[in-house]
Amino acid sequence: MGDLGYFGPDSVSWQVHREVTVLFGGARAVLMQAAHPLVIAGARETGFYERNPWRRLQRTLVLTYTITFGTKAEAHAAADRINDVHARISGVDEVTGMTYDALDPELLLWVHACLVDSALLFEELTVGKLDDGGRQRFHEEQMLAAELVKVPRDMIPSTVPSLRAYITDVVSSGILQVTDAARRVADLFQDPPREAEWRPVLKGVSRLAFGMLPPQVREMYGIDLGHGREAAMRAAFVLARLLRPLLPARYRYIAPYQEWLLRQRGKEVPSRVLDARRAVGMPPDRTRRIEG
Repeated sequence: MGDLGYFGPDSVSWQVHREVTVLFGGARAVLMQAAHPLVIAGARETGFYERNPWRRLQRTLVLTYTITFGTKAEAHAAADRINDVHARISGVDEVTGMTYDALDPELLLWVHACLVDSALLFEELTVGKLDDGGRQRFHEEQMLAAELVKVPRDMIPSTVPSLRAYITDVVSSGILQVTDAARRVADLFQDPPREAEWRPVLKGVSRLAFGMLPPQVREMYGIDLGHGREAAMRAAFVLARLLRPLLPARYRYIAPYQEWLLRQRGKEVPSRVLDARRAVGMPPDRTRRIEG
């Protein structure tokens, strides 16, 4: 079936990232990333908020998922686009007065760690198939994805517990703060624009994302769960885990994985599944009908 990229259907990365409920965990990762003033300063420099921020956020997510599900050439092309954008972002943060550079390994590591930790957390809460060995394998596979976007491998904590300890250390360091720019990111999830895909469920997703933030970060965003809200959130995760196996593929799996399933069965890939590919200008040659 051709070039399946760096991971392929037998990888834990495909198993985890194919799930829509894990994709929703990306909202938690973005909120954690936005709470780092030097990360959000770079996003502000790009004009993220002034030019259709939701579409730009979707575009970034599509590029990220292309590294997992694309061919090796597509993975490198997506990584090159991310790296090219990062290479042009540097300056002095107007809030903290600190200098920032989007290719700073420390900032890149924080972004990566938030993505991996959130994916593993939402897999555990909504799918629950991975054991400790599976989580470690996912972490190690994602180190390769991190290297493509210039995260030095020797800086990445070697185990899942040490990665989570790193996140705890950053949260406790005092560097994080929720600025006005971070609140604007939060608003994208709490009040998504009309053009946002999955808009009917995003408010619910945002409540789960905010609820699963590290407690100190959640407080920075002004979120007070209370016992009632926490119980409701836990019940929602239990319900999602029970209902997930009953959902049809178009609601359960993200578009790149749906495309692969359809190609395996020799079926035409509908335009709705290809929208994400077109959004980043990926080549159409993998969308042909494959027989047999």
